[in-house]
Amino acid sequence: MKRMLINATQEEELRVALVDGQKLVDLDIEIPSRQQKKSNIYKGRITRVEPSLEAAFVDFGAERHGFLPLKEISRRYFKSEPDANSKVQIKEVLREGQQVLVQVDKEERGTKGAALTTFISLAGRFLVLMPNNPRAGGVSRRIEGDDRAELRDILRDLQVPEGSGIIVRTAGVGRSRDELQWDLDYLLNVWKAIETAADAKPAPFLVYQESNAIIRALRDNLSNEVGEILIEGQEIYEQAHDFISRVMPQSAQRLKHYQDDIPLFTRFQIESQIESAFAREVRLPSGGSVVIDHTEALVSIDINSARATKGQDIEETALNTNLEAATEVARQLRLRDIGGLVVIDFIDMNANRNQREVENRLRDAVQPDRARIQIGRISRFGLLEMSRQRLRPSLGESTNIVCPRCGGQGSIRDVESMALAILRIIGEEARKEGTARVIAQLPVDVSTYLLNEKREWVNTIEQRHDVSIVLVPNPDLETPNHRIRRVREDETELPENAAASYRIAERDDNEDDLPYAKRKDEAAAPAPAVKGIVPAAPAPKQAASAKKDGGAKTAPDSKGVIRRFIDWLMGSPGAAASKPQKKPAKRKARPAPKTANRSDSRSDGRSKARRSKRPPRKKSAAGKAAKSKPAATKPDKQEADSGAGSPKGGRSRGRRGGRRRRSSGPRKRNDQTANPQQGNRGPQDNQTQARAEPDGNRKSATVSDGNSERHGNSPEPRTANPARDEAKSNPPAPAAPPIVERPAASSGESYTVWSSTPGDSPRGPGRDD
Repeated sequence: MKRMLINATQEEELRVALVDGQKLVDLDIEIPSRQQKKSNIYKGRITRVEPSLEAAFVDFGAERHGFLPLKEISRRYFKSEPDANSKVQIKEVLREGQQVLVQVDKEERGTKGAALTTFISLAGRFLVLMPNNPRAGGVSRRIEGDDRAELRDILRDLQVPEGSGIIVRTAGVGRSRDELQWDLDYLLNVWKAIETAADAKPAPFLVYQESNAIIRALRDNLSNEVGEILIEGQEIYEQAHDFISRVMPQSAQRLKHYQDDIPLFTRFQIESQIESAFAREVRLPSGGSVVIDHTEALVSIDINSARATKGQDIEETALNTNLEAATEVARQLRLRDIGGLVVIDFIDMNANRNQREVENRLRDAVQPDRARIQIGRISRFGLLEMSRQRLRPSLGESTNIVCPRCGGQGSIRDVESMALAILRIIGEEARKEGTARVIAQLPVDVSTYLLNEKREWVNTIEQRHDVSIVLVPNPDLETPNHRIRRVREDETELPENAAASYRIAERDDNEDDLPYAKRKDEAAAPAPAVKGIVPAAPAPKQAASAKKDGGAKTAPDSKGVIRRFIDWLMGSPGAAASKPQKKPAKRKARPAPKTANRSDSRSDGRSKARRSKRPPRKKSAAGKAAKSKPAATKPDKQEADSGAGSPKGGRSRGRRGGRRRRSSGPRKRNDQTANPQQGNRGPQDNQTQARAEPDGNRKSATVSDGNSERHGNSPEPRTANPARDEAKSNPPAPAAPPIVERPAASSGESYTVWSSTPGDSPRGPGRDD
């Protein structure tokens, strides 16, 4: 059973974890001092339009201006209608100083500003409303099969305003129309409040703020698989209880307040798993390791076998390690919420089958991920490329800072190498014209090395260039950090240059090292203009699912198998009543006489060999004319019974007999001549049936398999007959004929069948047993 664990005992961070048993499945950590801006709605002002980038820069209240590409700009903000036959020029449709309503699509990263869009999307419990994007909408890609078709039918009944679009989320599976309409009405009320607040004051300001981590976790992750929600913290528990009671009242019994002395995450033994999400190296059960390194443009993941030695050979060891690593990589991407391009260096495998197995394991492991993921193939160098959608700022961006010593590289230069590099830099500054003094603030160990081991080199530079070199040990600096300042001849009397050397040392005050309370007061987040909107009515109760409702299905028979079998043997009326009514099945064909099977099958095999070498027959003019005539009517059910009582397995000559003559036309085997257009009616139905004329005239038909030719007694065309036409237009309903099996005949035979007179009983087929 899956559980949702929420830890809010510390004000510095809020942690939401989704666990399956004691295995960490998903993790979300929110820091109040670094509030998330993604999905927030702002009213901004266009500050610059760049035709070369086909984008505009928008001031929406953040430190850096947002990036708004042309494809993300709604036509409602165009100042002039562009020509339909020409390309849209952003300089012509937008102007600087124009105010637009934008939503943050991607957070700021490094020196890049946030990516913005004017196509607003409001996420609800079951739906996502896009109020100004009518071309978007539908059903989530993760919903398939009958659920997708059912939701499409419900979408047609929803009252969606014109010009808007909606998307059904995965949480909407199994929901009724009333529940979806209730969620849609709530989102429409939020959008109306946003529009009203946006017109109230000029840009830039925050209009609407996306929900906090608690509301997002309950809204996005709470499904039928989650059996329990445990919250550690009184204030957060009240917020969650208020949200669930208004939006998901049927799930209120799953919400519980955790009050034990043992911390919640320690109780479920996931603290060590959370710490692995911050580590660079993650150990695998078999002894291998996964090393995750971040760069500016991509994330590189290296798979190492390390101590994995359980395989019989190197290929098996590599395969087992790669399979474990594929599962762990998918989990770590989900925990850390790593987005963008990811390159995985698997251990080399020689067999292509093993490579495909690793790729399939990775695809299966990323199925529970809500982000869009694209996976490539393992190249001949053992590299696999994949991309993952960034749902929120990654765990590293939210909680980590760049190392002040290495600058994110992970390694630094030693003391000797750093001292020599600084000595060369001091020499370059001293050689510049007009230099009077060079002041170098250095780490203690580097300055000690220069003052003792490299004192002669420092004195040589001073004497050769007639400058003063001041080396200041600064305890606030650590290698490789240093500060070198050149003082000109006209700046020597300034206070910062004339002070004593021990007073020159500057303190390094990093903003990230400030206490949490001070940092929180300085960077207070702006309050949104729209907040506190609750649904007008409580959520409707969830309708009973048809799959879970046992009453909708037919109740199984309460009698046992033995009892039903006894009733069937005894002919009990209850046995017939207990059995479900089925359509009357067609009777199976009677087996052919054994005396004809062996010889006929041999002759038929020889005939097939002869037919394969024989060129196709050309149809005669009479045959072409017969083909243009309407097909003969199918025989009645009783037609096949005309010869069923024959004591021998021979062929009948028709109702009144007939003569048999040889024909060179090929015949198929009788057990394979069932015509799919006529149904399972027996082999004789493939032969052309004789027609009974109303005037009593009998006509013969020469039949051969594949080339049916009809030779009438007289070449004259048939005269119009009202009785016959009426009988053909309104034929009586034929009964299903019994299926009879006749022995296979030798090849090259066809028969002439004479029809019966109108006064006789229903005519029989041309051939039967």
